[in-house]
Amino acid sequence: MEGLLRGDRGAAGTLYAWYGDALFREVILPRLPIRELAENVLVDTFRVVLERAETYNPQSDRSIYFWLRRIAINRAIDVHRAHHRARRLEDALEREADPGAAVPAPDQGADADDTRAQVEATLQSLNPRYAEALRLRLLDDLDREECAARMGVTVGNFDVILHRASAAFKKAFQPDVD
Repeated sequence: MEGLLRGDRGAAGTLYAWYGDALFREVILPRLPIRELAENVLVDTFRVVLERAETYNPQSDRSIYFWLRRIAINRAIDVHRAHHRARRLEDALEREADPGAAVPAPDQGADADDTRAQVEATLQSLNPRYAEALRLRLLDDLDREECAARMGVTVGNFDVILHRASAAFKKAFQPDVD
């Protein structure tokens, strides 16, 4: 563990040799069955291990494997959610698109501008902290850790803020329906 605290990649390599395969097969792949994404999560897990080695506490984290496992689970959940969010967006765009029309209708740009203005007006009416959370996570598409860091809160606190911000936005947003 001392090697990890010094940022020794060899120590991380040893941990990877000991636990990488088990984490991949038993923790990541069952939660994220897309192999390419699962492999990226495994790599990202060990990146986080190097960055956050000082957070390992042998007294509270039953073993190093359980600490690694928790990091891998969190990363897999984040990637799984992002993947499904992107898929839902693609599906929605496909449903909205008219497959026969190669060029968007001329007024489609105006509709998009109107919607963008309505969204911005709604964000302006919200608590500034809520608006910031929504902008960072949804408009800037930053991951939860980056959003939390920019807002100066923990990831758990950011999740609560984002949840409340989403509820407030949903309540306040009144789109113009023709």
